[in-house]
Amino acid sequence: MGTLTETFDTLPHWLHRQALGHGTDVALRHKHLGVWHVRTWRQLADEVQRLASALQARGFSVSATLTIISRPTPQAIVAALAAQWLGGAASLFDPLDGVAGQVELLGELQPDFVLAEGHEELSRLGAAQLAPRVVIYLDKRGLSGSVAFDQALDYATLIEARTLDERVPLAHAQQTAFVFYRRGPQAIEQQCISHAELLQHGQQLVQREGLRRQEEALAARGFASGGQARYLLAPWLIAGFRLNFPENLATRDRDRRELGPTLVAGTPETYERLHGYVLERLPAPGDGARGLVDWALAARPGLLRSFIGHWLVRRPLRDVLGFSRIHAPLLLGDALTPETQAFFDTLGINVRQWEGAAHWEVPTISLAPTTNERDERQSQRAWKEATT
Repeated sequence: MGTLTETFDTLPHWLHRQALGHGTDVALRHKHLGVWHVRTWRQLADEVQRLASALQARGFSVSATLTIISRPTPQAIVAALAAQWLGGAASLFDPLDGVAGQVELLGELQPDFVLAEGHEELSRLGAAQLAPRVVIYLDKRGLSGSVAFDQALDYATLIEARTLDERVPLAHAQQTAFVFYRRGPQAIEQQCISHAELLQHGQQLVQREGLRRQEEALAARGFASGGQARYLLAPWLIAGFRLNFPENLATRDRDRRELGPTLVAGTPETYERLHGYVLERLPAPGDGARGLVDWALAARPGLLRSFIGHWLVRRPLRDVLGFSRIHAPLLLGDALTPETQAFFDTLGINVRQWEGAAHWEVPTISLAPTTNERDERQSQRAWKEATT
């Protein structure tokens, strides 16, 4: 794995290192239409450089920000790393957040460079009356005749036959890697996370949990909340394990059971949802089978009860949760409720909280373009619409 050095001091530099040293190992897996598709480290780095080249050709440069509105996908990570490769930052928005609030926030921020997952996300850009320089979409379904931006670019087409002149990442350790925005009580608040901070926390996590190349990690909705960007991406790049994406939110529990991840970084809602999932499927209280479950899940079982309970109850329940191989169940955010914590403890799953959330602050600089700049963009967009 190595240690952090002056050379490998940003996320793209660690990607570059993995591609050079372990190019044929699997870096990412994504389930699509029931089939797991893979990207090796070399393929991933090549895709990142291709997208970086396309962004660079369209004016993206050092200190620019790429706004990403997408569920967890390999392309979203590629886009973030491509922006960072050029010395810029990625700003992640969760499309499952409230539409009205997100549209309002986007309208105030007025981003120049945007990657949107599909029709729904592009519609939010239109509702926010944006006039970005570059808009890229991932999923073309439902876009025919309804795209708000007639100049929107197809991701798959964009990265074809592209090469990047800068084969070495332009990022520096103290530059912002990710920036998150939210509406505060009186103004927009932002959370900026540098490469140095990400890698420091990532190295600590790798060492504390003994993470290795053989790990299987699962990325779900929390990717866009900042937690997994902070706690999962840096350890993944440093340790070189496999990062897996479920097909969608509806299949994530089934995909987790199929995958059997060794590393999970979840929010309190994640673990409490899984706790509720198990409770709904247990026999009703008073049933003979439920008595066996309660007997096996006693807080301090003796040797016999521990042995029998493991094989008859605890191990099957771990399989149901997809936690049969888990050894690093991490909690991002607030502590679990006592009931949920006790449930996982009885299954032998030691959910561990990982502290150190970044500080939210009200920016002292203007986030959005000036009125004149915004009017000029909208005028240019109106002119394009009138002349095409």
